Amino acid sequence: MTAETWRKVLAPAAFIIAVLAVWEGLVWLYSLPDYRMASPLDLVPRYIRFWDLFLIRSWETLWRTVAGLGLAVVFGTVLGMIMGFSRIAREGLYPLLVGFNAIPKATVVPIVALIFVGQHDFNTILIAFMISFFPIAVSVSIGLSTLEPEYRDILRSLGASNFTIFWKIALPKTLPEFFGALKVAVTLAFIGTNLMEIVSPHGQGLGDLFDSGRISADYPLMFAVLFALAALGIFLFYIVVFLERIFAGWAERAPG
Repeated sequence: MTAETWRKVLAPAAFIIAVLAVWEGLVWLYSLPDYRMASPLDLVPRYIRFWDLFLIRSWETLWRTVAGLGLAVVFGTVLGMIMGFSRIAREGLYPLLVGFNAIPKATVVPIVALIFVGQHDFNTILIAFMISFFPIAVSVSIGLSTLEPEYRDILRSLGASNFTIFWKIALPKTLPEFFGALKVAVTLAFIGTNLMEIVSPHGQGLGDLFDSGRISADYPLMFAVLFALAALGIFLFYIVVFLERIFAGWAERAPG
């Protein structure tokens, strides 16, 4: 591996280890019991004891999150294109989107769970979608609405169709904004998934495992679930980073 690759691997790993070491040191220094603050070393026995549950629950949470995020990408991109190319649509839809996004999704989760009783997969995917499509729609809309008219006029004078203009100019221009919003949407989707898994009476996934730890007062297990969620979020985030380098690597600027 090159020096840059090593730096990108070792730098985050070193910071994570440092944070865990400080966390462990503070718990030891103040002699905090695990029901107040579990230390990183308290989590290891939980991972060993419930390793099969963590694998199963992590997969359940991951696939539902990816499904909701996939729907958010499709819907958010289409909605962003509509608002980006139509000023009337943009001015009409923006207040609705802002108002919808301002509603705390924690208040929506119980309502969805009651409306679609027993449909846990659908409910979880729906909440992950609802909480993550907004930044994608806004970023695509802004990218298209700020497209320089000179490029559009030149291509039209050469006989290019609207689809050609979109494919050659508009789409590449929105890719940096799109992937930036997708990085935000990844974390939001996990929040939505976990909320539904905890609240739903038929919950599954890591949220259900977290709730089991809460009911049994197993606080190290609850912290272990939070670490597992963080690991899944980092995993999915770096998949987005990998895709960004493939499709929009030209927009990345070298540090000065």
